[in-house]
Amino acid sequence: MDHGLTRDCKLQKFLAILCALNSLTFGETFSLENKVLTVNGVLDRSVELKCGDIDASYVFIWTFIIIGTHQAIPIARKDNVYEEASVLGIVTLAGSSLVINKLEPRAEGHYTCMAFREGTYLTAPTVYIDLTVLVPVIEPSLQIDDQTPVEGTPVQLSCTVKVGTQPITYIWQRHTILDGSSTLHEGNTSILVLDPATRSHTGWYTCTVKNMVNEETSGRLYLDVTYGPDEPEISIKPYAISETGFAANELEEVTLNCSAASNPPCHYIWFYNYSQMYTGQMYVIPKISRTQTGMYTCLAQNAHLNTRTQSTISLTVYYLPVGSPTCTAQAHNNYKDVALWCSWPGGFPLAKLKWLQPNEDKVIVSNSNATLIKNGAQLQNGSSFTCSISHPSLKRNISCSTTVVMPPGGPNCSAVATKMNEFIMLTCEWTGGLPRITLQWNNNLIGDIKESSNIYVFKPDRTYNGRLFTCTALHPMMAEPADCLIQLEAPVLYSPQLETSILEGHNVQLNCSLKLANPSSEITWYDNTNKEIITDSQKYGIYKENGLSILTVRETEWDTDSGLYRCLASNAVGNTSLLLRLRVNKYPTPPNVTISKLLYSRQRTEVDLEWMTQGAGDLTGFMVQRQASIRSVPIPKRSVQTAAWDTVASGIEPEIRGHKLGGLDPSIVYAFRILAVNHKTTGFPSEVKTPADPPNNVYPAAIGAGFAGMLVASVVCLLVFQYIVRNRENNPRLHDLFFRGAAAESRENIRNPEDAETAADGEEGPSGSNDQGPVAETSAEAAAPTDVPLSQLSAGPEEAPVNVTITVTATS
Repeated sequence: MDHGLTRDCKLQKFLAILCALNSLTFGETFSLENKVLTVNGVLDRSVELKCGDIDASYVFIWTFIIIGTHQAIPIARKDNVYEEASVLGIVTLAGSSLVINKLEPRAEGHYTCMAFREGTYLTAPTVYIDLTVLVPVIEPSLQIDDQTPVEGTPVQLSCTVKVGTQPITYIWQRHTILDGSSTLHEGNTSILVLDPATRSHTGWYTCTVKNMVNEETSGRLYLDVTYGPDEPEISIKPYAISETGFAANELEEVTLNCSAASNPPCHYIWFYNYSQMYTGQMYVIPKISRTQTGMYTCLAQNAHLNTRTQSTISLTVYYLPVGSPTCTAQAHNNYKDVALWCSWPGGFPLAKLKWLQPNEDKVIVSNSNATLIKNGAQLQNGSSFTCSISHPSLKRNISCSTTVVMPPGGPNCSAVATKMNEFIMLTCEWTGGLPRITLQWNNNLIGDIKESSNIYVFKPDRTYNGRLFTCTALHPMMAEPADCLIQLEAPVLYSPQLETSILEGHNVQLNCSLKLANPSSEITWYDNTNKEIITDSQKYGIYKENGLSILTVRETEWDTDSGLYRCLASNAVGNTSLLLRLRVNKYPTPPNVTISKLLYSRQRTEVDLEWMTQGAGDLTGFMVQRQASIRSVPIPKRSVQTAAWDTVASGIEPEIRGHKLGGLDPSIVYAFRILAVNHKTTGFPSEVKTPADPPNNVYPAAIGAGFAGMLVASVVCLLVFQYIVRNRENNPRLHDLFFRGAAAESRENIRNPEDAETAADGEEGPSGSNDQGPVAETSAEAAAPTDVPLSQLSAGPEEAPVNVTITVTATS
């Protein structure tokens, strides 16, 4: 140590308490008696030891004294941590404070911090710190001496923790699914004794240990207390009680459930009248019958403990009468009285029935029946009566009611023939009301007496036409009977229009009505060929409603749809038919057509067609027809064609008089004709014509070619002529060849070769044309007569030019 440290030792007793007070922080405690600051650190964590309030001008030294020794070990000095401090953990300096990370157990001991100002005698109070290294507790180990004890025997649970600073507190907890978590014991004991263990002790147990550093909880162990079985309890659904036990209704699903407290869960065996019949806790009888009345026993057995208990119940099967109670009213005493009848027969026991309004009327009671007789004339329409019904299987009485009602209106009669008129069915109805209306035919001379509806069926005969049948209705509340009459008759047809005219192409409707008749009938339509019309035909449509039948003829044609149409109606006692005439008229004939122009294109793949109409008449369009022929000569007018005519253009607007057709084969000769159309009426075809070739246009080309040839030849000849004239000395023979017929004085006038340049130009010959093409020709004979001297053809009087005749022939 240096001298500053020696001076600090002299003052350490005085300054220790002041330094401790200045450096007090949260979580630290110190003793005024020992003047030593006590600090707690936690193993493997961080702790900071403060040296008091000193500034940077002080030099401080940290020393460490191991507990039980007196040797001071320097561990740090200002800006320097000594190697000896590594045994304490990871030691660093934070200003004058000593920070120890990853605290080691050996760091527990006495620490001193002395500070002085370097170069002076000033010292700071010395700090004394006792550091205690606290060890956290680790997860404890939990053990149970018997995890499946029998209820009533003792159980011991032990909790062991191997590492941790004392004191350690133990907390015992039991966790159950039903009641959650509950604390059983808290204290410094590591052993929990349950004496005796009961079923309430069953659950998951944990042991929590804690000290001043932390707390840890052990893993869970399950304490399974075995017991039982207790006496079983039998429940029944649906729940019903009888005098001897439980009751159930027949055909119901009955569920017997047996429950006995037991751990482990017990096994259940069911007995019916002491005969084993089922194994399991729940015994279900899907449809219990009356034969299953008896004693039902449930045996509960704990196979682990080899214990058993049992319970027995009595089950009585009640069964209600079939269906539901019936309350109705019937005619009685020859339709003078009303018998109110309540009945629900069968069942066990028999149902009890009682009318609630007997008054002084007669009441008849028998097994499952109760009858109340009332005078029909005294009853008011709409009077209600109630019958009360009781039965042991019913939770409360039930009732059924009936209302005496006189139905409104009267009887309705109708006659219907069966298919193919094999039978006639007479129907008389008057539904509703109570008691029901009684119906009879012809005072009960035919058929039977029936309620609400009376049907009488018999074979038809033509003699029944006009026959009258009577249906009589009887009811206790009517003073007099009511009758319904029906008369059989053959059908009758009529139409508002027996003859119809229409223009071709339109739809037309023919109406046929059937007067109501008994029995009813259907209308059948026949076309103008007396063939039955099918309803789904594309040509015809039939609409029927309330005796009206409408026949629709679509897109009429004058040559096939005109004629007589027949509607037929028949029933079991006769038939009738009605003829309707349809006249389909053609539209007036359109005017005739003539072809005014029919001309091929240059490639003969198209044709231009123009026409004119002759005469008066309406028209709606034109059509063009074409016929192919292998002949190459023109087709004479009105010639007979063996090939069929193809329509190549139609729907041409009536104001148009021209049309262009394409797609022709140049190797085929075609014939064309035109027809005018007035809606569906086609006029007479025009004359037949073949297209003509276009006008010949080769002449302008030939004339142009000839003119070009003459121009080229003239230029060449003038150049040759000029050469000969200018070079007559060098080529005398060539000169003489052209000018040997000239006079001597003429040759003498030519002084220089340049004089040839003044010679006259050659003339063009006349041109002409014929049917084969233009030809241009120029010759010496055409230019001038042979007997005229060349001197007379000179260009001027002063000099006699050289006259050359050039012949050019141009051909195309």
